[in-house]
Amino acid sequence: MLDPLTKLPHEHNPLLLAYIGDAVYEMFIRHHLIARGVVRPQDLQKEAVKFVSAFAQSHVYRTLEDGLTEEERDILKRGRNAKSGSVPKNARVSDYRQSTGLEALIGYLYLKGEEWRLHELMRTAIEIVEKKEYREND
Repeated sequence: MLDPLTKLPHEHNPLLLAYIGDAVYEMFIRHHLIARGVVRPQDLQKEAVKFVSAFAQSHVYRTLEDGLTEEERDILKRGRNAKSGSVPKNARVSDYRQSTGLEALIGYLYLKGEEWRLHELMRTAIEIVEKKEYREND
C-alpha cells in the first residue's frame, strides 16, 4: 500500500498535481494503445505522442472545460495559470499551459481517489483525440 498523503489533494501545488497527472494520463494512453493491439515499442511511442502532446491535450482541455464541475474547472485553471518556468520548443505557450491544466486535473482526481470520474474523463479525452476534429491552428 502507498503511504498516505500529508495534504489533501486540493492543497497541493498545481504543478505537483500536473506532475502526477502527466504520469497517470500517460498510463491510461499506453493501456489504451496496448488494448488496441499496438505492441511494438516504436509504434507505441509514435501513437502515444498523438495523445500526450501539448497540442492534443490543449484541445482536450478546451473540449472538456464546459462540462466540468466548478471544483474541476478550478483545478483546471489553477494548473493552467501555474508558472512552470519553461515551455518546450515544440509547443505554443497557450497549448502548454492548457495541457498543464488538464494534467493537474487528472492528478487531482487520481490523488482524491475519484476513479470513476477519472476513467470517465480519460475515456472522453481518448475519444476526442481519436476523432481528430482539430487542427494545428485551433
